[in-house]
Amino acid sequence: MSKYPFEFEHSKPFLQQVGEWVADVFYDILPEAGFEIRDEQIYMAFQLERAFAEKQTIFAEAGVGTGKTLVYLLYAICYARYHRKPAIIACADESLIEQLVKPEGDLAKLAQHLSLSIDARLGKSQDRYLCLKKLDNARSGYEDLDLYKGLYEELPSFVHKSEGMQSFYAYGDRKQYPHLNDEQWERINWDPFQDCFVCDQRHRCGQTLSREHYRQSTDLIICSHDFYMEHVWTYEGRKREGQLPLLPDHCTVVFDEGHLLESAAQKALTYRIKHDLFEELITRLLKNEIRESLAVLIDEAIERSEALFELLERQSESIPGSDRRRIHLNDKLIQQVNQLRKVIDGIEEELVFESELYTLDDYQLRIVEEHLEMMQKALSLFQGSSSLICWATESTTGLTLVVMPKAVKEVLRERVFALNMPLIFSSATLSTNGSFDYLAYSLGIDKYLSFSVDSPYDYENRMEVLLPKREDIASFDGKMKTTARLLQRTEGRALILFPSKEELRLFKEAIPSFPECNGMRFGFEGDSEISQLISEFQLDEQSILCAVTLWEGLDIPGPSLSNVIVWSLPFPPQDPVFMAKREEATSPYEEVDLPYMLLRLKQGIGRLIRTREDSGIIAILSEEIHKDADLRSQVQGLLPKGVDLKEE
Repeated sequence: MSKYPFEFEHSKPFLQQVGEWVADVFYDILPEAGFEIRDEQIYMAFQLERAFAEKQTIFAEAGVGTGKTLVYLLYAICYARYHRKPAIIACADESLIEQLVKPEGDLAKLAQHLSLSIDARLGKSQDRYLCLKKLDNARSGYEDLDLYKGLYEELPSFVHKSEGMQSFYAYGDRKQYPHLNDEQWERINWDPFQDCFVCDQRHRCGQTLSREHYRQSTDLIICSHDFYMEHVWTYEGRKREGQLPLLPDHCTVVFDEGHLLESAAQKALTYRIKHDLFEELITRLLKNEIRESLAVLIDEAIERSEALFELLERQSESIPGSDRRRIHLNDKLIQQVNQLRKVIDGIEEELVFESELYTLDDYQLRIVEEHLEMMQKALSLFQGSSSLICWATESTTGLTLVVMPKAVKEVLRERVFALNMPLIFSSATLSTNGSFDYLAYSLGIDKYLSFSVDSPYDYENRMEVLLPKREDIASFDGKMKTTARLLQRTEGRALILFPSKEELRLFKEAIPSFPECNGMRFGFEGDSEISQLISEFQLDEQSILCAVTLWEGLDIPGPSLSNVIVWSLPFPPQDPVFMAKREEATSPYEEVDLPYMLLRLKQGIGRLIRTREDSGIIAILSEEIHKDADLRSQVQGLLPKGVDLKEE
């Protein structure tokens, strides 16, 4: 069988031949199979050919219905086979991954109509997998004991055996536990504080087995933005520790919904410090024969760490609309940090002597040293407090200090965009007011190609954008009544988009009090696994899906989604990350808040019309639009040609 889906001629440039084949696919092969010819696809194909040939970064902004996914998949598959390295398709989140690989998705269409055998494997984020150690704890430490005991008993038999495995299969994926809500799942999933190096079950772990599987892919590895950035951030460290990087060598990366890459980078490029974990790790050394001077320093380090986290508890506060707590930096806090750093310095010096005495287990010693090195890197940022962004998060096991260098875009510039490979940003929304500068600046991209093509759909006759009267949405109760009326209008069949988990929670608590919605079936993000929620919403035509993260990527054609309700304009929260961006901006509203909101709102609007036959309404419940003429003009500018804001 030929390696390429066309007859390869060695005398002609490879990518020129790919371009000719792609043109045949869209002009001849797919139309013969019932697909319509789309000039937008051909235009995009020629643009991507240049990006692949010149190994450049390109912003490929193509409206809904242009078939952009098919274009980048064809190029990525051919490019991977030419270089004998897989292409990475990095999606914004796990729900988008599922959309791509579902039985009726684009990969399945290509395989069927082009008679292509495509080796596409999923590289899911670590926190999408069950942690055997946490499951052990959950069986005795939480209220839902029967639930977790049942999950333990359902584990594959080889997990419980100590002898060599004769056969095994991947398990532990979040998708296999759709009945668990997010809180239940977080009690048993992997998190950054799991010490996998010393776990005696790491070779039987579902995450490890899945990693071995996707690393063997010859065509595509499909992962999330979060996972790709975790690979970038941990690449050097894993190599130093003698481990394989999270992803194998690859030849190109496609960032689907690429405008969300910055938030994934911010999430990955962080240090997390937790007192309980530090104490547990450092006290391991006390189980060995060590000198008294080291033991004294360990006790002092635990005391200093405990004091620091007690101070953080007092000097941090909750932020509405965010799960990040704002930390108030002052001299007292920085002094506590410096005192802890000084003790850790002493421990590191003592460990040098201890290692020469060979009294410590070498493996355990390496784990402790790596953790101390991470803490020193994180805490050193406090010396120049203007160079860091920090916040705290709460959990049932205590406070976590999260430290992020401000220079995220510098890291991206060096470790991602300086690579000599084509990088494709694909989305219906990458620009603001016709410019890609906001996104390029945020990511540290200095040189790029770009293009925009509009959607071919008839929005003027298929979409109606409503702006409820100001007096109807000036209060929470007014918004609830307006939403209930809109849901009655389409007999459900609605997606309600919320900017924050808090607003979603308040809506969920209030909706039973509205008798006009009795009998309506609601699905709430967080109540079960997200792809399961989406599937149920699509199959139950008159149901309603309420979500925080589905502003982009959700693809539900047909009458199941005939109504998109934007609960409020999705301005960024007042959390530490966006506060830092505002501080650096000359005009924070125009440079940070407004572009972010407009990009997200445009994505949300794009959930309604997914095929030529789709139609419906979009309602924006915003009091600000009524008060601010310029804001109203900006929102109007997002709408497709021929569609106007309509007050009702």
